[in-house]
Amino acid sequence: MKRKTKWSLIAIIVLLIAAWGVYWKAPKSNNELNAVEKTKKSEPKVTKKKVLNVNAVVLKKGRLTEEIMVTGLLKPDEEVNLSFETSGQVVEIYFTEGTQVRKGELLAKVNDKQLQAQLKRLTAQLKLAEDRVYRQSALLQRDAVSKEAYEQVKTALATLKADIDIVKAQIELTELRAPFDGVIGLRQISIGAYATPSTIVSKLTKIIPLKVEFAVPERYAAQINSGTLLNFSIDGMQKEYSAKVYAKESAIDTETHTLMVRALYSNAGGRLTPGRYASIKIMKEEVEDALAIPAEAIVPEMGKDKVFLYKSGLATPIEISTGIRTEKMVQVVSGLHEGDTLITSGTLQLRTDLPVTLDQIN
Repeated sequence: MKRKTKWSLIAIIVLLIAAWGVYWKAPKSNNELNAVEKTKKSEPKVTKKKVLNVNAVVLKKGRLTEEIMVTGLLKPDEEVNLSFETSGQVVEIYFTEGTQVRKGELLAKVNDKQLQAQLKRLTAQLKLAEDRVYRQSALLQRDAVSKEAYEQVKTALATLKADIDIVKAQIELTELRAPFDGVIGLRQISIGAYATPSTIVSKLTKIIPLKVEFAVPERYAAQINSGTLLNFSIDGMQKEYSAKVYAKESAIDTETHTLMVRALYSNAGGRLTPGRYASIKIMKEEVEDALAIPAEAIVPEMGKDKVFLYKSGLATPIEISTGIRTEKMVQVVSGLHEGDTLITSGTLQLRTDLPVTLDQIN
């Protein structure tokens, strides 16, 4: 009997365990489900902070030179459109386009046959007029002729010489000569064409030396003077060229608030051509022991400048004061110290105490 009771109890226990398992596996009612959801929502959530990968640089002191950066234009030292001073048919063109010519070199000529004929006639009369003056002078010494007669032949000789000079000057006007050394451009006229003083024959350009013309903001006007040195570069050329300021405008432009300045570049060999744009750098100030940072590391905020330092894996904002600037670097006069690790990338995504990982450090 006891054995039978024992097994009955065991069977009842097994049935109860099975029934409990079926209950938990069965679909819950809405009330039960809501209770479970509330329980889950009430449990605290664990959030994981996003880590930002950045680059950084360890700050060091060094020399920093502030430069004025402007754009200028290369201009010829001299340039002129060549034309005749008189009208006539072009009979000769002596120059080759695009070549060097010397000052005074004959470049072109218009017809002067009529003037040459006048010159021959006057020259032929010159000998006779001189002989008359000689004879009248000899007669005057012997009182064989009046002084008035002598003065008349003397005046006639002077008039004849003046007429000869006039014709020679008119002949010179038929000749087109180079006013200075330079490069002659493309010719705009052909032999046989009728030229007038308004007809452009060609352009003459003096390219040795070259002028570098540029404008500086009015705040720098007092710092640019005759003798100021500058460097400039040309697009497509790796070399940097040097020039010296020789003149500046007498007043600041009231519309642009800039001062026009000209410098002179020797242009030995005529390697550079006028008309090209130049990127100009003028040294303004130099600091020997400057703490300089990349300009892209600075974040302007509410009229102030701040940067982010890397400290113990976190981005830490620091307010700074700046000094002189170059194209890429900015001097920091307060807020940072030599040896600080400055974050230089991802500055727009940085926030206070944001976890960061250094990808590259210089």
